[in-house]
Amino acid sequence: MGSDKFYAEEKPRRRVRVDNFWIDRAPVTNRDFAAFVADTGYRTQAENPPNSDDYPDIPSEFAVPGSAVFLKTAQPVSLDNPAQWWRFVPGADWCHPTGPESSLEGLADHPVVHVTHADACAFASWAGKSLPSEAEWEYAARGGLDDREYAWGDTLNPGNTVLANYWRGQFPFFNMRGDENYRTTAIGTYPSNGYDLFDMIGNVWEWTDDWYILPDRHPDLRLKRSCCAPRNPRGGTVRESIDRSRNALPIGRKVLKGGSHLCAENYCQRYRPAARHPQAIDSGTSHIGFRCVYRPVKG
Repeated sequence: MGSDKFYAEEKPRRRVRVDNFWIDRAPVTNRDFAAFVADTGYRTQAENPPNSDDYPDIPSEFAVPGSAVFLKTAQPVSLDNPAQWWRFVPGADWCHPTGPESSLEGLADHPVVHVTHADACAFASWAGKSLPSEAEWEYAARGGLDDREYAWGDTLNPGNTVLANYWRGQFPFFNMRGDENYRTTAIGTYPSNGYDLFDMIGNVWEWTDDWYILPDRHPDLRLKRSCCAPRNPRGGTVRESIDRSRNALPIGRKVLKGGSHLCAENYCQRYRPAARHPQAIDSGTSHIGFRCVYRPVKG
């Protein structure tokens, strides 16, 4: 698990153990999520205005239902300010993925997006499943290739073959897929991995159920130099996961895995099993989805 070759938050590379589990072959699709909503009447967090008690200083333009949508820039920009390509769009939600005038026409088999951690947990509970731990997710994403940086081997594009939906071109203004064809793709567009799982890499980031903590702070690493690999390691605590940077809201963050269609060679090379990213549990975006796991009852 982990990598020593890319980003600091992935270090150190270490051996862990997970118990048996089943994992969905693909991310939850719009078709799947629509069935859940039809059965339960569930409304996602993006479809409801923020609670003023939780966000007492929220500007009025953000105090409405909506979500964050990626918008290409018109020209090259500095890559140190994501606000240049992210916009809060009132009316954007899982069934209006780019704004109130958009729809799910032609997107039934694409991954659902604009779901928060609570939304994903609600679906998983309805389905009789759970969200995966980070270790479970990464084990599945590797597809049996434990000593490779990519889910398919040692290079990003073996034989110039594109094996996942990531940003091909110069992020965030030029994509080789063409105008407006740079978002999610239908399940099955790209090959499955060694465990016959689709889109473990790229397409959408996926929620896990682990609080975000840097691996080198994880208590299980006390076993790193012993003969015993930590079994079913989990993340830290909600308190440890909170972003302590200036002006950040004190909201817990869970681990996202897998990268998305916005990962690029010139920005965010996180289209790999070891890649990880912290995400506030109250925030969904146009590039975050999820899949579920089922853990057999021991007996």
